[in-house]
Amino acid sequence: MPCLNEALTVQICVDKARTYLESRGIAGEVLVADNGSIDGSQELAAASGARVVQIAKKGYGAALIGGIEAARGRFVIMGDADDSYNFTDLDGFVDALRRGFKLVVGNRFKGGIKPGAMPILNRYLGNPALSLIGRWLFSSPIGDFHCGMRGFDREAVVALELCSSGMEFASEMVVKASLAKLSVTEVPTTLSPDGRGRAPHLKRWRDGWRHLRFMLLRSPQWLFLYPGLGLTACGLIGATLLAAKPISVFGVLTLDVDALLYFAIAAIVGLQITFFGLFAVTLARRMKIRIAQGLPEKLLRVTTLEGAIAAGICLVVAGVCGAIYAVIRWAHSSFGMMEPDEILRITIPSVTMLALGTQMVFGGFLLGFIEVE
Repeated sequence: MPCLNEALTVQICVDKARTYLESRGIAGEVLVADNGSIDGSQELAAASGARVVQIAKKGYGAALIGGIEAARGRFVIMGDADDSYNFTDLDGFVDALRRGFKLVVGNRFKGGIKPGAMPILNRYLGNPALSLIGRWLFSSPIGDFHCGMRGFDREAVVALELCSSGMEFASEMVVKASLAKLSVTEVPTTLSPDGRGRAPHLKRWRDGWRHLRFMLLRSPQWLFLYPGLGLTACGLIGATLLAAKPISVFGVLTLDVDALLYFAIAAIVGLQITFFGLFAVTLARRMKIRIAQGLPEKLLRVTTLEGAIAAGICLVVAGVCGAIYAVIRWAHSSFGMMEPDEILRITIPSVTMLALGTQMVFGGFLLGFIEVE
């Protein structure tokens, strides 16, 4: 149990956990990982029969990491010390662990959330949205990524090398377990209003962002590659169409060379973001960082340094040819004034191809550099 100033509830939680262990004949201990309480929580927990360890590094995740390292059992069940989880109802977790699952996460949406136990915004938007993103990005079966009640095989979780010190620790455990292909399942669990009589440690927007940031950084294809490819494709299609002639949209407005410039910039920026994704995946592979698998690996298998350089050089040559053609057209007008629309339909695509080609050449070289032995 992570603990920070839980004097009103820590004894209740310890007593419930000890009662459960005794009623099931389980050889175990109740461990409280105290994170610097100043209200006497440590003494109260110890008086109730818990083993208390002091965790100097601040944060929810830091307290849990310290507690997991100090635990002596083969299996560990973690839960908050605020009496919001029922430590006398752990059969689902224990049974799943005994069946061989390495991580068992509680699902409060299936087990029941009592009135006042979870803020409305968290219940109907924040938690479901972040859990959905987590399931989507990492093919995880977990429907409640942020449930604080969970059980796991201690050695398997220690091997994940968890390091998040804040509330995002909850997401880190599920994400890394999924990436490591551990057997993961969930069981219904009930959430009750906590008994502390004060504001929770959770900071809704800050901690929500930390969860989202952690998941995105572990999924570079959705953070970089797919948005980059989409932006590049949109830019190239739009620029190609507008390079030929203006386009009327539903007879309401006309897209001309000004829109052509925006589409061209979109293609350039999109390709740069795409390369960011490829760089991130290559670095992760090089540094042995587990990330979500997908399209980037396939692209890297078919993309070679020589291929990227060849494609980039072709685009640069095409851009130079376009620039030469623009000068020739200008010469035909005796280097005088030309219609802006006419010359921009040549120069914008030319500059775009020069920029794209240059990015591809040096991006290919950087990919090759990252993989140098």
